[in-house]
Amino acid sequence: MKEQNASVYIEKVLKNLPADWLKLTTHRLDIYNESLAKTEFLEKFEELYLSDNAEKAALSELPTAFDYIRLGHPLSTVLEWGIAKLNDLNPDNVISFSSRVMPVLAVLRKNLFDRKNTRICYTEELPEYFDFESLKQVYGYTFELKQVEKPEDISEFNGSSIFISQKDELTDLYLNPNIDFYISLQAELGSIILVNGPENEEYISDIQHVRRRESIAMTPADCYTALQRLIGVSISSPGNTNYEADRASVEASIHKITATRSKVVLGSCGLSVQYAIMMGLIDDALEKHPGKKINIIVPPNCYGGTNDQARRVAASLENVEIVDLPVDGENNMVQSTDKVLNQVAKAGAVPYIIAEIPTNPRVEVPDLEKLREVLTKERKMANGEVAIDPVFILDQTFCPNVQFCGEDGILSAVRTISYVSGSKFPSGGKCTAGYCIANSKAEALMEKIDRHLKLCDNKATDLQVKILAEQLPSMNQRIVDAYKNTREFVNFIEETLPEAKINFVSEELAKEGFTPSVFSLDLPTKGDTEQEKESYKRALNNKLITMMISEIPNESKYCVSYGQLKGCYWTIPATSTQGTTKESDKDYIARVSVSPNLDLDLHKKVFEDFVKQI
Repeated sequence: MKEQNASVYIEKVLKNLPADWLKLTTHRLDIYNESLAKTEFLEKFEELYLSDNAEKAALSELPTAFDYIRLGHPLSTVLEWGIAKLNDLNPDNVISFSSRVMPVLAVLRKNLFDRKNTRICYTEELPEYFDFESLKQVYGYTFELKQVEKPEDISEFNGSSIFISQKDELTDLYLNPNIDFYISLQAELGSIILVNGPENEEYISDIQHVRRRESIAMTPADCYTALQRLIGVSISSPGNTNYEADRASVEASIHKITATRSKVVLGSCGLSVQYAIMMGLIDDALEKHPGKKINIIVPPNCYGGTNDQARRVAASLENVEIVDLPVDGENNMVQSTDKVLNQVAKAGAVPYIIAEIPTNPRVEVPDLEKLREVLTKERKMANGEVAIDPVFILDQTFCPNVQFCGEDGILSAVRTISYVSGSKFPSGGKCTAGYCIANSKAEALMEKIDRHLKLCDNKATDLQVKILAEQLPSMNQRIVDAYKNTREFVNFIEETLPEAKINFVSEELAKEGFTPSVFSLDLPTKGDTEQEKESYKRALNNKLITMMISEIPNESKYCVSYGQLKGCYWTIPATSTQGTTKESDKDYIARVSVSPNLDLDLHKKVFEDFVKQI
C-alpha cells in the first residue's frame, strides 16, 4: 500500500510541477542550507506526501534541494525518494547520475584510498563505453570483473561488490545482500546507484562528491521521464530528432566564436569537460613521456570546482602533483607562471596549467603579451635537456567571445585548450553543458580528450545540444549588451560610493574585447581591529544583497550564476564558487552578475537607498 501511495503521489506531483523544477539551472541560495543538501528538501517533501498535498503552491515553497542542478535538483531528489520508497531504502542511499559510468568510478575512487578490493559483476556484455583497461592504466584503479547469470548468483567477497544491471526497471529490485552497490543503467537517461546496507553508507558523501565534481546529476528533463516510467506511465524519452543538425549548428557556432577549426567536445557540464581534459592529457603524458612526473599547475583561489577537481585527480595518481599558481591581488600571473614553469622544468616534469582569464572573483586580466612570452620560453631541465613545453588549459567562461585560440590569437604559439561552462553565456542559464576546443598547436590532444569524455559517459545530452544550438548564435550580442549594463552599473556605484573597491575590467581592456558582465564589490568597512573590519564588511555585504533581493524580487536573486538571459545575481564567492578553497584564500566580497535584460534604473535606486543607510 505504501508503494502504491508513493506512485499515486508522484503522479500528482508531476501534474502540478513548478515550472522552475524543469527549467532552472541555479536555485536560490537564500532558501538553501548547503550542510542539509537534499535532506531539508526531503523532510518537507515527506510532510507534503504524508498530508497528500501536491499543490503547485506548496511544492514551490519547498527549500532548495541543491543550489545548482549539476549537483542535484528537486526532480532528481524526488526520483531518488520514489525509488527508495519502492525498494524500502533510505533516499540518501539512492543517487542519480546523467553518466552511466561515473557511479562505478565513484566507488573505485573511494576504494583506492581505502585500499579495499572491488569486484564488478554484470550479466550480459557491457556497453563499449566501459573501457576497463583505461580505468586501470590511466585512472589507476584496481578491480576484478565477474560475469554472472543473475544477481542472485553473486557470492560473498572480501571487499566491495558492484552489480551493473542493464534492466531499467526500478521497482521491487532484488538486492542480494552480497551486492554492496547496485547500479541500474537507464539507457539514454543515465544511471541510478543504490547503496545497499548500513555498512556502505559511508560511501554516500563520496559518491555525491564525484557527482558534484566530475559529472552531473541526471538532468531535470531526464528525471521527469524516469519518474513517469517509475510510476508505470509508458513514455519514450523525447530525445532530439534533430540531433545531428543541432550538433552541426553548435560546432559551427563555436568555430565561428573561437576562430578555430579543431574538434569540438561537448560535455554535460564545464567540470565534465575539465575532467576529460585532465584525464586525456594524463593519458597523453603516460604515452609520450613515460615515467615522468605530471604537474598540474592551478591557482589556489580559482573557482572552487576547478580547484577541487584538479586536486582530487592528483590525489588519485602517484605520478601527478599539484603546483600552486598565485594569480590574484598582490600576485602577478605572468611572474608566477614564469617562476613555476622554471621549477617544473628543472624537475623534468610535464606541465599542465589551468587558469581563468579573467580571474574569479577579482576579474583580473594579465598582460597577455608577457604571458605569451613566458609560456613560449624554452626552458632547460636540470640535466641541460630542453624541457617539455606546457599545455595551457584556459577557462574562459567569463569571456567566451575572446579569440585566444585563433590563428592570430594571443595564444596561437602556445599549446592551448580552451573550455567554457555552458550554463553561463552559451545557454543563457538554460542548461549546464560545456564545450572545449584547441588551437592548432594543441589540436592533436583533442582525440584523447574526446575519448575520456566518452569513457566517463559525460557527453552533453541531446536536449542540452538542442538548447546550445538555439542560444549560441546570439551569445556574442548578449555579451555586448550585458557588458554595457554592467559598465553603467559599475560607474554608478563608483560615483555613489567612491570608497568601495570594485574589481572590474578597465575601459582599455574592454576595447581589447574583454567585456565580462560580472564584477566584485569590496564594500568600505570600519573597526579598530582586522577582525572587526572583516565582520563589519561581511554584515554590510549581506545587508546589500538582502535589500536587492527583497526590493527587486523578480530580477535580483541570491544565486551562483553568470550569463543569464535576464536579471541580476548576487553572491559572496567564499560561500559558493570558492567553497572548497583554503580559508586563507577566500574572498568575502560581493560578486555581482548582470544580464542584458534588467531594470537598471531600479537597481541603481535600491543601491542609492542602501548607501544612505550606511
